[in-house]
Amino acid sequence: MADDLRVDRMTEKQAREELARLAELLGEANAAYHRDDAPVMSDAEYDRLRQRNAAIEAAFPALKRADSPSEQVGAAPAEGFGKISHSERMLSLGNAFEADEVREFDARVRRYLNLGPDAALDYTAEPKIDGLSLSLRYEEGRFVQAATRGDGQVGENVTANARTIGDIPDRIEGAPDILEVRGEVYMSHADFEALNARQAERGDKTFANPRNAAAGSLRQLDAEITRARPLRFFAYAWGALSEPLAETQMGAIERLSELGFVTNDLTRLCDGAEEMLAHYETIEQMRATLGYDIDGVVYKVNALALQARLGYRSTTPRWAIAHKFPAELAWTRLEAIDIQVGRTGALSPVARLSPVTVGGVVVSNATLHNEDYIAGRAASGEAIRGGKDIRVGDWVQVYRAGDVIPKIADVDLERRPEDAEPYRFPETCPECGSEAVREEGDAVRRCTGGLICPAQAVEKLRHFVSRAAFDIEGLGAKQVEQFFADGWIAEPADIFTLESRFGSGMKQLKNREGWGEKSAENLFAAIEARREVALSRLLYSLGIRHLGEVAAQDLARHYQSWEALVEAVDLARPAAQAHRAGEEAAEAERAAAAAEGRGARVSEARARARSERDVPEDAQAAWDDLVAVDGIGPVLALSLSEALANPEERAAIDRLVGKLARIVPPEARAEDSPVAGKTVVFTGTLEKMTRDEAKARAEALGAKVSGSVSSKTDLVVAGPGAGSKAKKARDLGIEMIDEDAWLALIGDA
Repeated sequence: MADDLRVDRMTEKQAREELARLAELLGEANAAYHRDDAPVMSDAEYDRLRQRNAAIEAAFPALKRADSPSEQVGAAPAEGFGKISHSERMLSLGNAFEADEVREFDARVRRYLNLGPDAALDYTAEPKIDGLSLSLRYEEGRFVQAATRGDGQVGENVTANARTIGDIPDRIEGAPDILEVRGEVYMSHADFEALNARQAERGDKTFANPRNAAAGSLRQLDAEITRARPLRFFAYAWGALSEPLAETQMGAIERLSELGFVTNDLTRLCDGAEEMLAHYETIEQMRATLGYDIDGVVYKVNALALQARLGYRSTTPRWAIAHKFPAELAWTRLEAIDIQVGRTGALSPVARLSPVTVGGVVVSNATLHNEDYIAGRAASGEAIRGGKDIRVGDWVQVYRAGDVIPKIADVDLERRPEDAEPYRFPETCPECGSEAVREEGDAVRRCTGGLICPAQAVEKLRHFVSRAAFDIEGLGAKQVEQFFADGWIAEPADIFTLESRFGSGMKQLKNREGWGEKSAENLFAAIEARREVALSRLLYSLGIRHLGEVAAQDLARHYQSWEALVEAVDLARPAAQAHRAGEEAAEAERAAAAAEGRGARVSEARARARSERDVPEDAQAAWDDLVAVDGIGPVLALSLSEALANPEERAAIDRLVGKLARIVPPEARAEDSPVAGKTVVFTGTLEKMTRDEAKARAEALGAKVSGSVSSKTDLVVAGPGAGSKAKKARDLGIEMIDEDAWLALIGDA
């Protein structure tokens, strides 16, 4: 069933199938989020599926399932904890996403209570904390038990862990004999960052966001682990009571505060929908500076007597609603703009932000692309963001592109500091001081320092040892940085002389933190094993601009040996230089024609022809052969030629090749195999081979392996745990088989 099939166009059969699919997806999501602390989808996707389920149930009420997600709260408790039955159910809240939905909530409450639109009706509005719900039970002022929400009726007994949280008092004075305090366990941004830093130092798992960290910490079987975690608690509600706390929601919150519980000081009284919406906007603007995660604002009817009259639906109260923030957008402050230098010398601006959660992930950095993007214009000169530039101190709107790369979408000029200055992009490299130039037609400014630039040297080394390049076991990015800083390696060839330079004692290495004699021996053995390397890996490892993994494989298949490729590139160099000169001449002619208001197409072609007319025939033939390689073209060919023509870079490459024992040519592709020419996608867990092995085998049989499913995909091989890719394949009608069928298909081909 396609997600975008409109409910009003569904047949009864389609509706039944879609409700079954949604029940399965949302059931898995509930268990992953509430029970396992390992979300499998974003809040926005979860909310969208819940809304779709509700819409189908409204259109087809007779098809509502017994296990309908609309009747579920949370998930069943995990094994390993004792269980506690809640004396009063812990319910969830209905959601609103638009201002009109909040107005409709207010109107719905008024209709139920028979109140006119102008009658006074107070609500509380408070931040919706993004943490883990917890119920605390006190008897005669003594803390006796704590339970998670669980499925709303039965939760996990986490009493020992809750006792370690400083915000939860062990004894309280002046409380009702029976008092169940409900609230949210959470972790502040500062504590979250410090925890992740400690986890990384110990080599332990780091957390994606504070909510996961808080939930995982509270649900430890060893309470001493929880004690070491910086958890906090906000109280905002109650369960069983032997006597009322107050007559109003606000009064009850104030009473909880008097009893010693931490309550949120942003809770406000609002008269009607417009005041609620105004406070929502205020909280949204403050979101980035709160120091903890919120994902919306909760509105509750203030008078407890009216709450009692309004009552409950099956899983949600009629007297409250959660107004959610847009899940993939957030406003925060731009603290600084840093420049990072990549392995090709590109100067990349990075926004340093006050941490804010966007789409379930804490974001403190975002890409700023290039100097044009900061200035508020596209590479073509057209305005972006309405021409608004980006300055340090600005309040910026952040989004996550494709749920991966944080980017800046907008700037709030009304909140711009008076002393904010336009950003001046550096014209020299911040790492080595070399001139940073921006070539005509290029959106990126690049350092000209080459190998003398330490940033480029480190990035090239990191790239050299990456998984798709030399992939030396025990020598990753972190070790490369360490060895470079110590002066042990400056270029790839140095890696292959480490053992000879250290000698048999290896004292310098084995005495370093994290290294011992055995680990040093293993490293040297892994380096030795990589003296034999595939031609495509060697090409990719060089870090030549535009030369990616696929292009490296294409070049390797075409030339078959390192010597043949180098000979061809060297032979083609006069044609490459002429091509560069022709492009520069054509660009100059374009600029002159634009200044004079005349056409330039014919004169551009003539300028190129003048530059290329004296190229030797053999050089031109070698160039034509190079650019004709599938997936190469003039841009990559020129980059490859210039890299091998650079004296220092060529010398470093030659030194590396001199340390290798054998450069292995690619296997001949099987053009008559059953998958030759097909685009294949592997998804889920492969149980009989690694993903790399499967990819290599498919490519050897003439298939193209892609990382994403599209209309051009011919076949999807799906193992256990296949998710969105398998779903998309079904939606597009693409053939999908399991691993056994794949192995049967390729057989001994």
